[in-house]
Amino acid sequence: MGFKCGIVGLPNVGKSTLFNALTRTAAAQAANYPFCTIEPNTGEVAVPDPRQAKIAKIAGSKEIIPTRISFVDIAGLVRGASKGEGLGNQFLANIREVDAIVHVLRCFENDDITHVEGRIDPVADADTVETELMLADLDSLERRITNTRKRAQGKDKESMEQLPIMERALALLQEGKPVRVLRKDLDPAEVRLLEGLNLLTSHPVLYVCNVAEADAATGNSYTKAVEEMAAKQGASVVIISAEIEAQVAQLADDEAREFLEAMGLEEPGLDRLIRAGYDLLHLITYFTAGPKETRAWTIVKGTKAPQAAGVIHTDFERGFIRAQTIAYEDFVTLGGEVPAKEAGKARDEGKEYVVQDGDVMLFKFNT
Repeated sequence: MGFKCGIVGLPNVGKSTLFNALTRTAAAQAANYPFCTIEPNTGEVAVPDPRQAKIAKIAGSKEIIPTRISFVDIAGLVRGASKGEGLGNQFLANIREVDAIVHVLRCFENDDITHVEGRIDPVADADTVETELMLADLDSLERRITNTRKRAQGKDKESMEQLPIMERALALLQEGKPVRVLRKDLDPAEVRLLEGLNLLTSHPVLYVCNVAEADAATGNSYTKAVEEMAAKQGASVVIISAEIEAQVAQLADDEAREFLEAMGLEEPGLDRLIRAGYDLLHLITYFTAGPKETRAWTIVKGTKAPQAAGVIHTDFERGFIRAQTIAYEDFVTLGGEVPAKEAGKARDEGKEYVVQDGDVMLFKFNT
């Protein structure tokens, strides 16, 4: 089960620098000119979770295997991308393939790094990108909805289900609003229909304010403006200095901690970014633990036990009998599986159990 966050923004806002730091590679060329990223670069990163080390220590595990999430570095969008300006069509196609958007905004001043529109205004930058995505969606829906209406009138079941969602999405776009606004009013089946339309603005968005080193701990006037904008949208904001993260990515753990402390930071901004991306996709983690390994597994919030087991192997879901489940706090507080059993905190859960974040699980299944 792969989940992808696409890193987007105007050229020269720090997307590739951030991506390089995320993946601890120089796979994405970070250069001071538009379109230095032509092909999207994808990197998988471990999701930081301090709970895993505690579980592994108690279980006596030889290995720790974290869960992972993918980030895709997508080339910079420019005004007119929806009409093919810059490398618009290719970039928009890349965005369609991700599950969520990490929108990097330039919140720093530097005369040596050109801004594609000649000014520093992250809210206006966000509006430029959002507008291009909405225009592309509007064009896509207007071309598709006529045929869908005809098929719905002919009692085509799929078209009859899709049409109300398409019409609501089209109305929003015509009002100048992104399609993701719809999500909060839809039930799970309708959300699946919306996702099936593959619209750019249906993706959830996380705003990343890229600041100068001096502003990494406190932010600045630009980040405050972004936070006000995001609050109106119900979106989240992470403040990061991509330059600091690039430096930290090259240091050993002890050196990185000292460097961050000197900068007034408690942890790498990338850790906050990765966790925020994880939350953006409504993902949670459960664990399996034993002498060989403690492993984290990614599932969508609301997943039931058999489907959670299926993330490990399809046979686990197909032959699911029950799941021994210990809450994380009980596992750590009581000191592992055996004490949890003795205290009556190891529960046998059936097919209707909704897995909770942090559950330590052992699945029983028929082969």
